[in-house]
Amino acid sequence: MKTLFLQAPSYDGFDGGAGSRYQAKREIRSFWYPTWLAQPAALVPGSRVLDAPADGIGVEETLKIAMDYDLVIIHTSTPSFPTDALFAEDLKKRKPSLIVGMVGAKVMVDPHNSLTATEAIDFVCREEFDYTCKEIAEGKPFPQIKGLSWRAKDGSIEHNEARPILENMDELPFVAPIYKRDLKIDNYFIGYLNYPYVSIYTGRGCKSRCTFCLWPQTVSGHRYRTRSVENVLEEAKWIRDNMPEVKELMFDDDTFTDDLPRAEAIARGLGKLGMTWSCNAKANVPYKTLKVLKENGLRLLLVGFESGDDQILVNIKKGVRTDFARRFSADCKQLGIKIHGTFILGLPGETQETIKKTIEYAKEINPHTIQVSLAAPYPGTTLYKQAVENGWMEENKTINLVSKEGVQLAAIGYPNLPREEIYHHLEQFYRQFYFRPSKIWEIVREMLTSWDMMKRRLREGVEFFRFLRAHEA
Repeated sequence: MKTLFLQAPSYDGFDGGAGSRYQAKREIRSFWYPTWLAQPAALVPGSRVLDAPADGIGVEETLKIAMDYDLVIIHTSTPSFPTDALFAEDLKKRKPSLIVGMVGAKVMVDPHNSLTATEAIDFVCREEFDYTCKEIAEGKPFPQIKGLSWRAKDGSIEHNEARPILENMDELPFVAPIYKRDLKIDNYFIGYLNYPYVSIYTGRGCKSRCTFCLWPQTVSGHRYRTRSVENVLEEAKWIRDNMPEVKELMFDDDTFTDDLPRAEAIARGLGKLGMTWSCNAKANVPYKTLKVLKENGLRLLLVGFESGDDQILVNIKKGVRTDFARRFSADCKQLGIKIHGTFILGLPGETQETIKKTIEYAKEINPHTIQVSLAAPYPGTTLYKQAVENGWMEENKTINLVSKEGVQLAAIGYPNLPREEIYHHLEQFYRQFYFRPSKIWEIVREMLTSWDMMKRRLREGVEFFRFLRAHEA
């Protein structure tokens, strides 16, 4: 079947892509690559990936494009599911013969209710869905496809046998050629990465047990299954040779540094290729490894610090104390490795005092840039289970993760810390971190390095101030 892999139209600036960890409209307009759609697309000849939000394509134009296909597979998330379901209904109204399905953590953890939400959804994929999508596109009968939940002709919902987890990661084709074929690279922008960038996965799964993290608890698991060093370097070389405009390669594995010898081996290969790169890391990488990575092209590490309170870090099973993170941050500074630090407000154990402590902690370790998120209890996570059991969400237990504009909301509140207060602390966090003379001067110095950086930071500044004003309202 002629297949369209689709990120459906959504809120303006809403980053709900399959590479996005927190599906929301950002403080600064940004988009991650739809890697989890590009991967199955690479297995289906003649398919196309359409990322409507990144392309700025609206409902009507997307519907017109979809009419040329027999099968449409939509990536969805908990925040975007209501609008994605409505779009599925629009597809069916235009072309009743169209087969429409969904993939993503939301439908994986709640396949039955996802299918009963609207008759426009014919199937949803559970577990890792690369080969499930491939078999659907090949026309294999639904009852024979592992990892599939689907609607039978009599309207009943059927749940097939689970699909085994993928072990040989090298058997998956590269996603970069799909990016080049189907996507507009210039549309993908992340404030802390060199522009334009490309992100890929070198493995799936994460050894850490963070209670809030969605993908390891739902789709990819807690065992880090990796591509071989040679396979990763082959795709990196392909990107270098075929996408010369790319200025940075981002490894979007949940924790690329989970396997230190492998990370060092890949780094040495990238050094020989002359590539600049970044990755997700935990704040426990030893100096020796950091030095190897830096000497071979590493520019930036994306690090989830989450909180400056050690008890909260224990509560969320982070596995790293603040003293380790302080030493790690100092090591990175000494080696000249930039850090984009991420923090979360509203985690279990949060109080007014711990929020102040986290803000001071962020100022102390002083990452180059930060992102502050509000605790998001995604279904399928331990945090969601805790929130339901302890009554931390609304009385009807609905999940309000984003506003009608797609901006993140405080979904969790506590008797001593209402969600409204958590929400407004986010704006205070950003102000206290960025509006320091030392940080302002750091940004100005960076702007003076080039005209492109000047224009970029000025644009981001305008968007950031708009975000702060919206939070004050």
